[in-house]
Amino acid sequence: MLKTISSIMKYRKQFISLLVGVPSYEKYVEHMKSHHPQEPIKSRQAFFCEAQEARFNAKGGKVSRCC
Repeated sequence: MLKTISSIMKYRKQFISLLVGVPSYEKYVEHMKSHHPQEPIKSRQAFFCEAQEARFNAKGGKVSRCC
């Protein structure tokens, strides 16, 4: 039982991030290291800011969301 709860808590943050549309920084770092090792890796803050900009300002300043 404790093992199951621990497993659930491990993925809670990832689930919530995906639920609200925030991509995973850890997945980004993993991808950059394996596919683009010569390019610099953005900081967590820069990655988050770029993701928010792409999500909410993708249509020339018009918010593209349902509510």
